[in-house]
Amino acid sequence: MKKYETVIFDLDGTLLYTLEDLTKATNYALRRMNMPERTLDDVRRFVGNGVARLIELAVPEGTAPEVFEQTLAIFREYYDIHCNDNTKAYDGVIDLLRELKADGYALAIVSNKPDSAVKELAEIYFEGIVKVAIGESAGVAKKPAPDTVYAALKELGMPKEGAVYVGDSEVDVMTAKNSGLPCISVLWGFREEAFLKEHGADHFVREPEEIRDFLNA
Repeated sequence: MKKYETVIFDLDGTLLYTLEDLTKATNYALRRMNMPERTLDDVRRFVGNGVARLIELAVPEGTAPEVFEQTLAIFREYYDIHCNDNTKAYDGVIDLLRELKADGYALAIVSNKPDSAVKELAEIYFEGIVKVAIGESAGVAKKPAPDTVYAALKELGMPKEGAVYVGDSEVDVMTAKNSGLPCISVLWGFREEAFLKEHGADHFVREPEEIRDFLNA
């Protein structure tokens, strides 16, 4: 009997490289509002807590609430159309997911990206492999709250026992902790190892295939 039966993945920085499309959507919104644009590294630091937090950090300090809301709306409209312009799966990720599915693992994606984009990208890249994909939606607490993780487990019909969470950020480390799950932190994503260690990460993988080693240990 396997120690783990369910693997829940973060999306951005874990399964998919999404940084260019997030940056372009951010800068499109900022340009439309006559605000200074942000670099790729800026956006790398800003992502992880949902798009509202991304735009909150991207706009100039002291931006009026109504201007922030308008900027966020422009971002959402643009990103909903352009979320896959430059996005791609990290090398080895799709092969790993196929192997895990073939081995009988229940697989899900839980992200702070808008739910519509999560479902669209999951269908494009992981159709027939990942059964459940959940993003941010109104009325549901986003990560690091455990709500979306528990929703994924419920939709999979799987218990919390035997589940593991995989992500690339400090938000994912805290999400796993709040959900009562062990956490695998990937090092090909949007955060550095030292930063993750400072935020409590304790198990790291440098290649997707190493996730299998953790599951089989």
